Amino acid sequence: MKSAIIIAHGDLEVTPEVEALVRRADLIIAADGGAAAALAQGWQPHLLVGDLDSAPPDVRARVEAAGAEVLQYPARKDETDTELALRIALERGAQEVYLLGALGGRLDHTLANLLLLALPELQGVRVTILAGRQRAFAIRHRAEIPGRPGDLVSLLPLGGDATGIWTAGLDYPLRGGTLRFGAARGISNVITQAPAEVRLEKGLLLAIVTQQPG
Repeated sequence: MKSAIIIAHGDLEVTPEVEALVRRADLIIAADGGAAAALAQGWQPHLLVGDLDSAPPDVRARVEAAGAEVLQYPARKDETDTELALRIALERGAQEVYLLGALGGRLDHTLANLLLLALPELQGVRVTILAGRQRAFAIRHRAEIPGRPGDLVSLLPLGGDATGIWTAGLDYPLRGGTLRFGAARGISNVITQAPAEVRLEKGLLLAIVTQQPG
């Protein structure tokens, strides 16, 4: 399975899991200002993507000197730099994508990056946002929830109600239940048995897993 790492220009938290994922990634894409964060960690991107308004010239020069491909886009465009990077990862055959630095900073960018998980084009592709002890991903039909007993799991419907939801291994079970769009009922469930599992018949869920200390 071809894997890609996308480094955006938000808050970057480097954990042992992140370091391992970067080491084995087939493709590393820096989304504009994410290039500086990548170089600071000693990571060499294969691609630098965006309008480059937040990638200083010296950063671009270092990335290019190391052999990276640079894809510069106009500042007036319909996609964010992170969305462009995600679409390019898909075009280049990535089946597993991890987004780093996708949260923090501007609230609009944070929300937009979370909503990228709902793109129809991601059907069949494993896309995960990693942020320290938290991970976010979309559930379209069925998913195992990574984590340990005691970790928190929040399930939030995207784009409308999610219906026919069945869960296993969670403290507050759903048995063919419905989570209403805009309501907070799905917040702060707890894994009781790993791996937990979620299935749904209709709709789309944003899953956020928060690892507990210990």
